[in-house]
Amino acid sequence: MNSDQLMDAQELKKTIREQAHANRLAQASKDELSLAICDQFAALPEFAAAATVMVYIDVRTEVRTRHYLPKLLATGKRIVVPYCVDSELELFRLEDMDELAIGMYKILEPKAELRPLAEKQVDVKQLDLIMVPGVAFDRRGARMGHGFGYYDKLLEHARADAPLVALAFECQLLPEIPTQAHDVFMDKIVTEQTIHLGKGR
Repeated sequence: MNSDQLMDAQELKKTIREQAHANRLAQASKDELSLAICDQFAALPEFAAAATVMVYIDVRTEVRTRHYLPKLLATGKRIVVPYCVDSELELFRLEDMDELAIGMYKILEPKAELRPLAEKQVDVKQLDLIMVPGVAFDRRGARMGHGFGYYDKLLEHARADAPLVALAFECQLLPEIPTQAHDVFMDKIVTEQTIHLGKGR
C-alpha cells in the first residue's frame, strides 16, 4: 500500500467511524435495546459452554453492559472485565459489583487496590468466550474500534477456539468495513434485531 492509498484508507476509516458514532449517538431506547442484546448474548450456546467469560464495561454510547453484569455474575460463570493500563488491556476477575469504581474519564473499572491481587488477575488464554465492543461492524464480522488498537492487541493472544462475540446496535452495521490482513473478525455480532454470523478467524 503506497502513501496515497494509506491516506485514502485512513480517511475512509475516519468517515466510517464518524458515521457509526453519529448513528449510535442518535439511537433511541439504548437501555431497553441493550437489555435485549445482553439477553441474547446470555442465551448463546457459546455462553452456556464457557466457564470463563470476558465482558466489556460500556463507555459512552456503547451497548450498555454494566446493568447486566449482576445477572451474569449470578450465573456462576467466571466473569472477567478488561481495564486499560498504558494502552494495554489487563483482565480482572469480577466477583461483586462493589469491586468496581468510577475511574479516569468517568469509566467504570476495577478498583486500583484490587488489581494487584493474584486471584484477580486473569490471562487472556483462560478466556472461553470474549465479548467485544466496537464502533462499527459489517456483516462479515469485520470490526472497527476507536483506533487505539487495545482490543486488537488483546485478541491477538486469545485462544483460537475462544469465540469472539460483538455486541452492537443494528445502526452500527455498515455495508463494508475496510480490513487488512492482520484484522481479526468476529464470530458473531449480536444486535437488537438478530445475530449476524461473521466469518470468525
